[in-house]
Amino acid sequence: MAQINFNSIYTAYYRKAFLFTLSYVHNDLVAEDIVSEAIIHLWELSKEREIPSVEAILITYIRSKSLNYLKHIQAQENVFQTLLDKGQRELEIRISTLEACDPKEILSEELRAKVHALLESMPEKTRIAFIHDRLDGKSHKEIAEELGISVKGVEYHISRAVKMLRDNLKDYAPFLFFFI
Repeated sequence: MAQINFNSIYTAYYRKAFLFTLSYVHNDLVAEDIVSEAIIHLWELSKEREIPSVEAILITYIRSKSLNYLKHIQAQENVFQTLLDKGQRELEIRISTLEACDPKEILSEELRAKVHALLESMPEKTRIAFIHDRLDGKSHKEIAEELGISVKGVEYHISRAVKMLRDNLKDYAPFLFFFI
């Protein structure tokens, strides 16, 4: 049994095998690993038996390892694409849901009734300051002049109203930012 010298296998076949492998796997490090494994496999095989065709064994081994690598990459890409598709679908659902959202329907009649009842239960200056600020869009100075109080007084009444609404409507928290 004639064992093949490792250096002679390496010298004769490494460069061609590397370029062949690289043309499929498109990764230098992976190609180096596959070819090195193939040459070691061939050398160890030559210790056990006569090798009739070195090229055939190298090509077969490289083909098998390269296919395994490419199938692994394909599986990773499929998983990535599935996750990307799922994320895309979720994003499309969120966009269509938001586009279909009618702001008038967000504040249900029940919530409107609670807000109205809370506003009615507030002291007069607190209620008026809040309504003029949040609903009428008046400046704090304008509200102060109308109520005959200071701008700081207006700020106090508005923050008091906001606190009352926030405390009493905590179950409706996601919708409150539209109103408060």
